[in-house]
Amino acid sequence: MSNDNYHALAKAGKPGAPLVFAFHGTGGDETQFFGLAEQILPEASIVSPRGDVSEMGAARFFRRTGEGVYDMADLARATKAMAAFVAAHKAAHPDAPVYGFGYSNGANILASVLMAQPGLFGRAALLHPLIPWQPDPVPGLSGRKVLITAGRRDPICPWPQSEALFAWFKAQGAAVRTETHGGGHELRQGEIEALAEFLSAPALEDAA
Repeated sequence: MSNDNYHALAKAGKPGAPLVFAFHGTGGDETQFFGLAEQILPEASIVSPRGDVSEMGAARFFRRTGEGVYDMADLARATKAMAAFVAAHKAAHPDAPVYGFGYSNGANILASVLMAQPGLFGRAALLHPLIPWQPDPVPGLSGRKVLITAGRRDPICPWPQSEALFAWFKAQGAAVRTETHGGGHELRQGEIEALAEFLSAPALEDAA
């Protein structure tokens, strides 16, 4: 396991406070959601990695060959690397609940890690994710808290695929909350408020 797989912005929080991972969208960087994480959970430890793939200068966490068409081999590589990165930081904070949230491409890498190793996160918030394949069942997601947000007219994450992802997580037994709006790929205030409420809820509600 290595906590230096990625360049990251990090902050040490108070002992026992949550460890929060923030994952940026395509073209973002480690600063995109760091401040938001601090605002929501000011006592938390925060780790915000920068994607290690460049798409015409835009940082991403894995490669794609077109809009909504993923390089699945690179996604597998990135999932393994990110899972090791998260696990290393988690091992350094053994008493902290571990939360993650990501937007767009950041939501996608978080979702992929969650599917591969569901025990890494107590809570995961996926903001406008796109999972354009049918995931296998993941029994380890039972009881995990998951927030998924989406726009019903999102041209990047089509609504039927968002609905399918809601249903898939519920079928795994996850405690799913959804927050949607009638627009596109943009983050709206209702989503930020839902994220803040989701991350701030008492830790007693988390799955073991």
